[in-house]
Amino acid sequence: MLSMRYKEKSNSWPGFVDLFSNLVIILIFLLIVFLFLWTTTSVFNKNSGLRTVNQLRQENAEQAALIKQMENEEREAKNLLLQARDELNSSESTVADLSNAYEIKLQELEKQTASLQTQVQELQENRNLTTQYETKIAELEKQVNRQKNERATLVQQIGDLQKKLDAQADMQLEVSTAEMEKLQYELETAKAESAAAQAEYIKMSNELNKALADKVAELNEMAKYQSEFYRAIKEALGNRTIMRPDGDRFIISSDILFPSGKYTLSADGKKQLALIANVIKDFESKIDPSVKWIIRVDGHTDNKPVLAGTKSYRNNMQLSMLRATAVVDELAKNGVSKRRLVPSGFGDLHPVELGNSKSALQKNRRIELQLTNR
Repeated sequence: MLSMRYKEKSNSWPGFVDLFSNLVIILIFLLIVFLFLWTTTSVFNKNSGLRTVNQLRQENAEQAALIKQMENEEREAKNLLLQARDELNSSESTVADLSNAYEIKLQELEKQTASLQTQVQELQENRNLTTQYETKIAELEKQVNRQKNERATLVQQIGDLQKKLDAQADMQLEVSTAEMEKLQYELETAKAESAAAQAEYIKMSNELNKALADKVAELNEMAKYQSEFYRAIKEALGNRTIMRPDGDRFIISSDILFPSGKYTLSADGKKQLALIANVIKDFESKIDPSVKWIIRVDGHTDNKPVLAGTKSYRNNMQLSMLRATAVVDELAKNGVSKRRLVPSGFGDLHPVELGNSKSALQKNRRIELQLTNR
């Protein structure tokens, strides 16, 4: 729009120059007519005379010089106007370039304005956040002040409490001194008692060590008797596979002592027990009377359940105990002191071989004799 205005204005310059020239010519013509009328009027004035004519001549000459000067100025003005028109025409391209630059600059300014508006909006938002932060800071400052007041109150309370504690500490120190003296007395008494207890402990420890030594000697002697006892039983019974020593025990199969499912001794079983009774009686005279020994008679069964309808016993535990008691009674009948015999029953709780094979079941049905101390 700016470039169009400049173009419209530059197109009116030639007409303007022509109009200005015509106006100058008309002005000169009117000036000449005025001078002529004024001169004529002055000539015919009776009071003026010749002086007026001379004066008019002089003025006419001055007017002619003035007219000539005005013509020169008119030409100079025309030249200046033409020069100005040329300069104006030459500046039209510059104006157009400036107009384009102005449009580009205007667009940049519009972009900058939009950016500034965005920044203003962000600043407004930041201002809102700043207001919130300031409010939060004010609240925090109030909390800090409140905490300072509370801290001052606590410091005061702590000071008062410290004074009370100091007073109590002085009182407790006096009480503690008395208690310390009492504790010192009790400590000395406890030391004396501890010394007496230590002496008693040493005495008991010596007695216990002696008893343990005696017990070990007794066990060693019992082990010697066990070996002789099991060897004597084996020699008395002969080499039978259903009777065998096993560590500190002598195992007799129940099948040679009792019928299946019964706890009454068979005839062959009584014979075998009579031989064992002779061995036990012989050992009663060999073992030192100070050794407190017994023979445990342990009954064991297989894991077959008791047959339904059996009235004599309800389970294998009872059957094993009845069989062990029958063995003890038979040994006592054959002269063995009953105080040396202890029966016990374990049922099927401690098998020597797992499984349900015929061999395993036969091995688990057994009577064990064990020479041991009480």
